[in-house]
Amino acid sequence: MDLTHRPRRLRKDGIRTLVSETSLEPSDFIAPVFVDATTDERVAIDSMPGHERVPLEEAVPRVEEVRETGVEAVMLFGIPESKDRAGTRAWADDGVVQAATRRITAETDTYVITDACLCEYTDHGHCGPLEADVLGGENGHECHDHGLTVDNDATLEALEKIAVSQADAGADMIAPSGMMDGMVGAIRGALDESGHTDVPVMSYAAKYQSAFYGPFRDAADGAPSFGDRRHYQMDPGNRREALREVALDVEEGADVLMVKPALPYLDIVSDLRREFDHPIAAYNVSGEYAMLHAASEKGWLDLEATALESLLSIKRAGADLILTYFAEDIARKISS
Repeated sequence: MDLTHRPRRLRKDGIRTLVSETSLEPSDFIAPVFVDATTDERVAIDSMPGHERVPLEEAVPRVEEVRETGVEAVMLFGIPESKDRAGTRAWADDGVVQAATRRITAETDTYVITDACLCEYTDHGHCGPLEADVLGGENGHECHDHGLTVDNDATLEALEKIAVSQADAGADMIAPSGMMDGMVGAIRGALDESGHTDVPVMSYAAKYQSAFYGPFRDAADGAPSFGDRRHYQMDPGNRREALREVALDVEEGADVLMVKPALPYLDIVSDLRREFDHPIAAYNVSGEYAMLHAASEKGWLDLEATALESLLSIKRAGADLILTYFAEDIARKISS
């Protein structure tokens, strides 16, 4: 028997970590933070154990908790005090994300990324004004029955205002997540015209219509009140389309390219890593987080070990940045 080649030689303690191909650092992570303008106390998110909505007054303490683990960047999501058909609170100067951004950037050194989308701000829960409203007068259910959806070009005008308002408030990076055609170009143009030429854009460049978003919609109160988002988010069966989508965002000036969700779409993360020189981000979404917690509560899986392995797989596939609800727990584990 020829055993000249014995890969197990490099799996012994002492050498194993030296030859490890992939490792995680707290600086790889972005931690999501939910700021809620409708509450004056922290509210636990039942479907996402360990996470809370925090009132505006708790935004800075919440971010300081994140920073204590070694994580240096946060993504802010807002729950506004009121909603309307157009989602106008999304770009209000005193909006929840804008107010939280001002406080966090004034009192900490945290890198603040702001979610630029309308689903948390519209009373129908979709990511922009509906075609029915723009065309004149149908209500939401009729809109769905007639096959109408979000009006792409009207949404671009709203995204321009959102991005500028968030940058004015001090956001370090803008992250549009609605999968509107032309959204990166519109936001880049608006930021440049308003003097924010140094504010980068992290586009949700390949965002799929996924069943893994459920807990987030509880957390951000952003579930659609009718229909779904299949007309503007990508078909889970499509791989080649992701390259076309992402190439368009690159042409329009995207600085970072996001894949969402992460674990069911590691092939897309890997494809983008091969095809583009841009930093690649992956969103380890709420459903991925919740299912590991549920299995752990049943005693079926070790939560910390499976979380760590999941995040390693995302980085191994090619992600440079990982937006994850496990950020604090795994950063704390790595640091210790």
